[in-house]
Amino acid sequence: AAKPHVNNRQIPLNVGRVPAGGSSINVMLWARGHRNDWDDFAHESGNRAWGYESVLKIYQRVEDYQGPADETRRGRGGLVHVSPARNPQPIANALLDGARQLGIPTFDSPNGEMMEGRGGAAINDLIIKNGRRHSIYRAYVHPRRGQANLTVLTDTLVSRLIFSGKRVIGVEVIREGQVERFMAAREVVLSLGAVNTPKVLMQSGIGPEDELQRHGIKVIQHLPGVGANHQDHVSFAVIFEYQDPQPIGHGGSEATLYWTSDNSLRLPDMFHCQVEFPVPSAENATLNVPAHGWTMFAGLAHPKSRGQITLSGAQPTDAPMIQANTLSEPEDLRNAIQNIRLVQELGAQSSFNGLVRRESLPGKLGSKELEHYARNAAVTYWHQSCTAKMGCDRMSVVDGTLKVYGIEGLRVADASIMPHVTSGNTMAPCVVIGERAVEEIRSAHGL
Repeated sequence: AAKPHVNNRQIPLNVGRVPAGGSSINVMLWARGHRNDWDDFAHESGNRAWGYESVLKIYQRVEDYQGPADETRRGRGGLVHVSPARNPQPIANALLDGARQLGIPTFDSPNGEMMEGRGGAAINDLIIKNGRRHSIYRAYVHPRRGQANLTVLTDTLVSRLIFSGKRVIGVEVIREGQVERFMAAREVVLSLGAVNTPKVLMQSGIGPEDELQRHGIKVIQHLPGVGANHQDHVSFAVIFEYQDPQPIGHGGSEATLYWTSDNSLRLPDMFHCQVEFPVPSAENATLNVPAHGWTMFAGLAHPKSRGQITLSGAQPTDAPMIQANTLSEPEDLRNAIQNIRLVQELGAQSSFNGLVRRESLPGKLGSKELEHYARNAAVTYWHQSCTAKMGCDRMSVVDGTLKVYGIEGLRVADASIMPHVTSGNTMAPCVVIGERAVEEIRSAHGL
């Protein structure tokens, strides 16, 4: 929905409607989150299995890491092929040099020591194997397609949960125009993402009773947190013109910078991704965009603004309504300006001499003009999350074992369960959430 905080724009939000979801269409960045993200999850859920110490063991188990050895933090031989960007372009190395010139430390990896402290800059870890995207589907599902206990259905819309009282006993789907039902012997796991998980929960009768009643949906379990607490990373493009055209490296994003603007903060508030070509928002595309250049997305790692997912109707084909409320909290706009200023300072460092001709956008603007630019520049990092959050308060939807409150036989395992969005791209934390679900299911059923 269009909002005044972003000059009444509608910011496009895309989802991956293919096996592996976002990991089949994203920028392939493996970002594990900050130590304190996971310790916060453990605190919020009351379950130590979500703490950094435990999650580190999961990451070591699932990774097949191709970078410099780090036995205390990284793993080899796991299912997920993770590798630093190979032979990064000069612009990526210039970013690391520029960060050092600003007094920001650089690291071998953005996923080890760097995310246990204030942050820093590093060459990205990517899920690229032999020059090709190695999606989470490719890593986990593709090798097992022949198993008797695995069926993968595409072009299939999950329409609603099937209940016996307050126990979920199966799911209903629409496939090739026909309604089909699949029954569960033990339990059902919803993994539809932060937009469609709350949609299916609500359309099945689990959610805020006023929202359900508005659409004539029978309330099976009142849970006010379903669809609430929507969070996403928001970013603002700062674009620089190249001296001469430069090649584009792996996926176009080879370097990143996280930073904690105030040392008293528990988590980095700045989350910057370098992209090796110009990427303005639609509204800023008519401005001074160079034909050849690079972009630094000056991002908010932990925006204060909160959005909501609501329903447009009770039918499976009725689209969910996404109210992201981007920049609705004034502090987010102040932090956006601070982020943009940092990137402008970074891009002016001598490390870019010979590569970069000038800063194209936003350029030298007064504070009011820069605020206007930021409202027009704001775009999503496509890290929608937190709409069925894990926790112990009345707005929590799942407990520390990912079970939905008040319902038997149902868990959620996707970005919607995050109490707050992690520091960085959300694909790797989603793998941890899936692995944690497996641990809890194995434990519950003695598997």
